[in-house]
Amino acid sequence: MSEDCLNLTEPFLHPVLRGSLRDAGELLRKVAGPCSGIYVVHDSNVLWVVREIEAVLEPSAVLSLDISEKTKTLGTAERVCRWLLENGADRNSFVVAVGGGVTTDLVGFAASVFMRGVRFAFLPTTLLAQVDASIGGKTGVDLDSLKNMIGVFRPCELTFICPEVLETLEYSEITGGASELFKSFIIDNGSGGYSKALDFFRRLREAASSGSVKSFLKDNSDSLQGIISSAASVKAAIVGRDPYESGERRVLNLGHTFAHAIEKVSSSEIPHGEAVAMGIILAARLSERLGLADAGFASVLEDDFRSCGLMTVCPFSVTSLVDAMSSDKKSSGDQISFILPERVGSVVIHPLTAGRAAALLTD
Repeated sequence: MSEDCLNLTEPFLHPVLRGSLRDAGELLRKVAGPCSGIYVVHDSNVLWVVREIEAVLEPSAVLSLDISEKTKTLGTAERVCRWLLENGADRNSFVVAVGGGVTTDLVGFAASVFMRGVRFAFLPTTLLAQVDASIGGKTGVDLDSLKNMIGVFRPCELTFICPEVLETLEYSEITGGASELFKSFIIDNGSGGYSKALDFFRRLREAASSGSVKSFLKDNSDSLQGIISSAASVKAAIVGRDPYESGERRVLNLGHTFAHAIEKVSSSEIPHGEAVAMGIILAARLSERLGLADAGFASVLEDDFRSCGLMTVCPFSVTSLVDAMSSDKKSSGDQISFILPERVGSVVIHPLTAGRAAALLTD
């Protein structure tokens, strides 16, 4: 078992451990400690993961949900809270969320507000959740079509990453999570993770063309987990310095102002990971137009992403995204804090109106 990001002196740096599913039940049980009950909430697609751990975990109750961006709502969070109450949970209970990023966001939020907060842990089952959503202490739900408009800052007790759960994912689910990996390394490439990620995902794309994704992931699990650990460390370091997103932590939103607008305009038909990849390319183009990045940088980035199988072309005009971008949580008045890459390993925070950003990108 490997421990990657343990620094309990910082309020939002919880342990991020790697191990097998065989280890997961025992460790989660240990982290729960003396409690009045363990309550597992999981995405219905990963019931098999819960089956692997429940004999050791011995949960008081298990709730299966059909989870998607469209069910990431206050109504679903209320359902989780009612279920906890109906099954005898109290302030000394422990909640375990098993699933992807929507699951960890949603269940973490419900646990954070149930009886003013009960302890919880994450067992993320997607690449996107392992590298990003399950780390950093932000939980929340959407308000209508506005992403994460209702939420809290509250860290979980543990994020436990199991390599083998990724081996069951479809190729598109892996590439969807890759955008968050690349995002981390565009922000901070001190570990050289960007080139390692490029190499891995280019080889994965070749494996996909021959129908051998699952065997490739199994054979290269250690490489992928090393990349995940490096990306998670980037986020953990930033969160440790700015846990409540008052300054530096905003850089983790690279590509997300555009991405959230794309998701809204598409009525969540475009998955978050794909939207983030498109958003990063748009941010790079905007950076070029402002003279922050060298000419051609966005094209190089786009070629890199395409070679790894990532989606890069936004199907909507930038002007059609303006209204959605204007609702961005990072806005102050009519100014939005756009996160713009200068080069791989360096980004800046640049305030602009949504209209001005669109005009620059369409000139």
